[in-house]
Amino acid sequence: MSVVPKNRIESIDVLRGIVMIIMALDHVREFFHAGAFTGDPLDLATTTPILFFTRWITHFCAPIFVFLSGTSIYLQSLRKTPRELSIFLLKRGLWLILVELVIMTFALTLNPLYNVLILQVIWCIGITMVIMSALIHLPFKVILAIGLVIVLGHNLLDIPESVKGFQPKFWWMLVHKSGVYPLFAGRALFILYPFVPWTGLMLLGYCTGVYFSPKYGVGERGKILTRIGLGCLLLLVVLRSVNIYGDAAHWSIQKNFIFNVLSFLNLSKYPPSLLYLCMTIGPAFLMLAWLERLHNGVTGVLRTYGRTAFFYYILHFYLIHISSAICFFARGHSVQDAIDYATKNQFPFLFAIPGEGFNLGIVYLIWIAVVAGLYPLCRWYDRYKTGHPEKWWLSYL
Repeated sequence: MSVVPKNRIESIDVLRGIVMIIMALDHVREFFHAGAFTGDPLDLATTTPILFFTRWITHFCAPIFVFLSGTSIYLQSLRKTPRELSIFLLKRGLWLILVELVIMTFALTLNPLYNVLILQVIWCIGITMVIMSALIHLPFKVILAIGLVIVLGHNLLDIPESVKGFQPKFWWMLVHKSGVYPLFAGRALFILYPFVPWTGLMLLGYCTGVYFSPKYGVGERGKILTRIGLGCLLLLVVLRSVNIYGDAAHWSIQKNFIFNVLSFLNLSKYPPSLLYLCMTIGPAFLMLAWLERLHNGVTGVLRTYGRTAFFYYILHFYLIHISSAICFFARGHSVQDAIDYATKNQFPFLFAIPGEGFNLGIVYLIWIAVVAGLYPLCRWYDRYKTGHPEKWWLSYL
């Protein structure tokens, strides 16, 4: 088993590992479920509780991933000078944006022509790191204030967006509105993660890092994180109940109690609303408080996934999409079938046809196989990275 450096907080790695595993479930569902690309699993008019839950549980992944990225940046600030950290964030941020546009877009589409460029979570982490390369020179309280203003106030932008006929421009889409923006020569940019709300979240993650500094003991830290987590959930319940602010989509009475609950929990991710962030980050605080006192074989496995999150993230997308392509050919399709369908229907993902696939039971089995299959590679990479601290380029992976 690899040795954990003393300057790493194990609970952060374990929580990151949990969300990495859960994240793969949604991506397997997208490429293997028969209902993928044919409807929204969160559409209460057509979904089932198990399908809703399969999608909903993965809501926790991106926010926690972004939040913990901010926390990790603060912990790095304890070891690096502001100038060293600023340069690192700038270079790594630009590198992540390039990875998103080139490596991850191809993983998602398997289209070497890059007809559609996709901006997902790696892009928003990258652009936020570029922004933070400048912001870390500001006083801590100013960074905290900026993060709070963004997270608490960005839903005010829902007001102009709700006006009939509203047409967002390119910069507005990058800031707060997901969608497809046409580029040139038949190409398009799919902006799935407008960066401003995520930037606010990373700033708050950065500020939370102070509680993991030597100033705070385990017991005091646990109490503080628990109070913050419960406060987030209380804010969620209060604001969601009054149905006025915090999410553009209001909840409503449904056909039975279960669907009433689903409606209450059906919060906006693109962009992440205030209540969506309360719903996902509140439990994250509670988990961080609980996991710090938990050490066993299971947390050791989870820690491995968490310590190799970026490596795992890239590999799991390629494994999932290539595996789904094999199933595509096994059903009797050809490369030309994939090209024809994508061209005719303006569908960005090659070797996938909506309506074809498996039931949820098979999807869950494939998910387990994907996660388990990647563990030996993650374990090897974790050992390699830990054993070669002199290799500077490993800090970018």
